[in-house]
Amino acid sequence: MFKSIIWQLNGWILKRTFEVNSLLRVTGPCLLVLGILASFSANAQTDKDLAEMQKKLNAEVMEKPFSVADEAKIDAFIKDAMAKNLKPVENKAPANWQPGYTCANIYQYGWSGYQNCRYYHHYYGRYW
Repeated sequence: MFKSIIWQLNGWILKRTFEVNSLLRVTGPCLLVLGILASFSANAQTDKDLAEMQKKLNAEVMEKPFSVADEAKIDAFIKDAMAKNLKPVENKAPANWQPGYTCANIYQYGWSGYQNCRYYHHYYGRYW
């Protein structure tokens, strides 16, 4: 009798295990697909948010005009240097210079670099 109960219990456990395995075989791929779709949706939302933030940042940057503290000082420096026939150093670009830069890009690194850039560009008609 005890053996028959164990056999029945084993049969019941095996049957339930088979049902769970069958259920997992069916629902596992479905859950995987749902997870992938959810991640794509989250990425799409993130991309939209990033694009919106970038658009706001661009608008803020474009609102602020580029202005140097005192352009008159630079113009006076250029006029004085031209009168004295001072040549700017031709082969030495500022440390932060990159191809495609203008003097406006150099201003953030300091007043003297911006002033030298303006004079160089005025004197030679080109950038480094």
